[in-house]
Amino acid sequence: MNKNFRLQLTLIMIAFSIFISLVVALINQEKIRNKLFDEHRLKLNLIEDNILSSLSSIDKAYMLFDKDMAETMEANSKELISLYEKEPDFEKWNFKFLKEKYNMDVHILDNRNVVIYSSEKDDIGLDFRACCVNFSNLLNQRRHDGKFTHDGMDIVQSSRELKKFSYMPTPDRKYMIELGVSLEQGEIFKHFNFLTVEQELENRFSMVESIKVYNSGGFILGSSKKDEDDLRNSTDKWETFRKALKSGKTKETEREIDGRKITYHYLPYKAEEQRGYSTSRVIEIAYNKEDLNHALNQSLREFFIQLFVIFVAAIIISLIIARQVARPMYLAFHDPLTGLNNRAAFEELLKEYQSKKKGNLALMMIDLDNFKLVNDSLGHAEGDNILKAAAHEILANAGRENHAARLGGDEFVVIYPDIEEVELKKAASTLIDRMQWLFRDIREKKHIDVSISVGIAMANSEDDVDSLYDKADRALYESKENGKNQFNIYKMSS
Repeated sequence: MNKNFRLQLTLIMIAFSIFISLVVALINQEKIRNKLFDEHRLKLNLIEDNILSSLSSIDKAYMLFDKDMAETMEANSKELISLYEKEPDFEKWNFKFLKEKYNMDVHILDNRNVVIYSSEKDDIGLDFRACCVNFSNLLNQRRHDGKFTHDGMDIVQSSRELKKFSYMPTPDRKYMIELGVSLEQGEIFKHFNFLTVEQELENRFSMVESIKVYNSGGFILGSSKKDEDDLRNSTDKWETFRKALKSGKTKETEREIDGRKITYHYLPYKAEEQRGYSTSRVIEIAYNKEDLNHALNQSLREFFIQLFVIFVAAIIISLIIARQVARPMYLAFHDPLTGLNNRAAFEELLKEYQSKKKGNLALMMIDLDNFKLVNDSLGHAEGDNILKAAAHEILANAGRENHAARLGGDEFVVIYPDIEEVELKKAASTLIDRMQWLFRDIREKKHIDVSISVGIAMANSEDDVDSLYDKADRALYESKENGKNQFNIYKMSS
């Protein structure tokens, strides 16, 4: 009976352990999946923020600084109106001379909104009713109003050059005088070139196939007619584009190209100051989910491997009753709130790497700025959430080869066993940027300026644990003294 009881008890423990382990593994797998999806969405949001910020910056710049250009265009338009009153036969106008005189393109539109005369031969015959119905209607309204108007950044359909356009009807309302000024050679465009940002994002994120910015008529700012034809000839893409433009909400559609699924993400954008249709745009982000799917598949493979190991481990642990000591051992070396290594684990790891004296050992100390205000204003529960979110970002930024720990309160550290100073600076700068993004809601909605200050120390042959820690702490103090939200590397002079 005793043997049977022990056997039954052992079997019950094994079954219970396997059941619990399976549930835990499934929950953990679901968390990993959710994390991968969250990271994928975070990347997409980051791409959106970058291109939106770039467009907003250039529009704001033009809004602030193109007043003089608009005044010049208006003065030139009035001169041309005077010329029309003296000589209404455009056949006798020297458009080449006018372009050289004003350093602007000169176009004449008839009452059907067709370009009938122009200093640019390729633009003659352009019919706005055919390509851009809404814009053609706007031109009709402008002709009726009889006033000078000017738009923001737009494109020339023939050359795809980015220009600023103005419009002024003749007194008899028969014609519209359109002037165009190139923007691509101006200092504002060079300084806030969103096309460069597009290219940088495409190069930076492997998930991105392409990024394009369309005006309201479906013409790409800074690209080729081939890409525009692809949008117009694809029913699903065109309809999705129109829905995003009309609703002002993000829309998506998916296509399969050469066996690969590509998602087309349409993000509407409007400048703060609306000028015609040129400042209403739609951003197209074409992206794949190959990295996400690869990570999900890798996670699934790891899950089955882990599941097998868990089953085996569960049986062994049940037999030796080792489950009773697993949790205390974990808590001995991990912070219960964030899951990072605690001070004890940190000191052991630092001593271990210090004793080996291999590679360029470095210590990064991180402190949350104004964290006390969070606890005082929002409560300790919210403070704990911020600590956990900060720990997640620190762990993600540190990477697998390095070790992050929470020493207590709002103080964190990362051990880099082998790293160059250039890489350290990049890691610190990236972490500060990620924290700025993480805490944006608290700054904007709660008006608490939460950020991080970072102190870095690189070990030399004479350093021990205490001296390296002291150097990093001094560097951190200097970052705090210099205004926070920055990093500082310890130097002998400091």
